[in-house]
Amino acid sequence: MVVLSLSEFVWSLLILFFMVIYFMMLFQVIGDIFRRHDENGGKKALWLIFLLVVPFLSLFIYVVVNGQGMQERAMRDVQQSRQAMDEHIRTVAGGGGAADEISQAKALLDSGAISQAEFEQLKAKALG
Repeated sequence: MVVLSLSEFVWSLLILFFMVIYFMMLFQVIGDIFRRHDENGGKKALWLIFLLVVPFLSLFIYVVVNGQGMQERAMRDVQQSRQAMDEHIRTVAGGGGAADEISQAKALLDSGAISQAEFEQLKAKALG
């Protein structure tokens, strides 16, 4: 049975912590490399090879050189996901209810597409 002293245990935890941080950064960078549309496949392959050959140095170089772009791409992806989710919710939830139907009918009345009687009929239908 192996017994670790407190200092060895803390040192092991510290090493484990930095390994987890390193792998999180590595996966983030690899994801960003594949997400980029401004670089061709050759440059992406070179970055991946560089990450495999000289892992720590290449990771920090990529983050320093492309850090701002990584943030912008991540924000753009979040905004696109949010817009897609909002659009999906709108289509699933349907229209805005009676008020929305009445405002659409009023716009049709104002444009002259329907008569006052047709507007009243649409309004009664929306409220009923």
